[in-house]
Amino acid sequence: MKKWLCLFSVLFCLSMPAKASDLTQFDFPLLLGDWYWFSPDQQEAEGEDNQYKAINISFNSDYRFNVKLLKRDGTVEEANGYYDLDESTLVLNDDQGESQHHEYKLNHNQLMLRGAKFTKILPNNLSGAWYSDVIQGHDVDDGVAELALMLRPDFLFSVRVSGTEGQSITHRGVYILEDDHLVLIYRGGQQDSQFELDADTLTLTNNQFGMETVLKRQQTP
Repeated sequence: MKKWLCLFSVLFCLSMPAKASDLTQFDFPLLLGDWYWFSPDQQEAEGEDNQYKAINISFNSDYRFNVKLLKRDGTVEEANGYYDLDESTLVLNDDQGESQHHEYKLNHNQLMLRGAKFTKILPNNLSGAWYSDVIQGHDVDDGVAELALMLRPDFLFSVRVSGTEGQSITHRGVYILEDDHLVLIYRGGQQDSQFELDADTLTLTNNQFGMETVLKRQQTP
């Protein structure tokens, strides 16, 4: 049992110093991703305070941002630059030398910016219930029977590791994505794994621990 529980530490604890490129070292991980705002009334006439039908803001871990603004006449305005932030203020410095300071509020899938509510959108078909088909690696104990991972479209997750003798441990938290990285953030720790999605097969690889897990999506009836 003790050895089996060690696997859970391998899966969900940062027992070694993280690399500088590890997303778990980013100070505001919940900000990363693609955020969208849509006008409540898509047909309303354009006015001074109602120029846009939709706005998309993307934040990357290299502190770069991209903004796309869909105007009501169908044209798109775009800006790129660097951002900075603290607990209450987000600063956007575009590549043209303009700087904007905005108060913000943030959770795992909602961003309030200048009174507008942005929602984080999952960029691929990762959401769903995933069950391990293969768990392999030099740190994987023979007593591990299954890993079950639930990824919700609102960026909440739960994961359960089950043993051959019926024991199990569950963690719940939020997850973030960037490129091919999937980061699970839960009480007491974080884990950054690389993922590959192929139809209904999800492969998670953690090079730090030498572990690979192949999961299959649960098919709905």
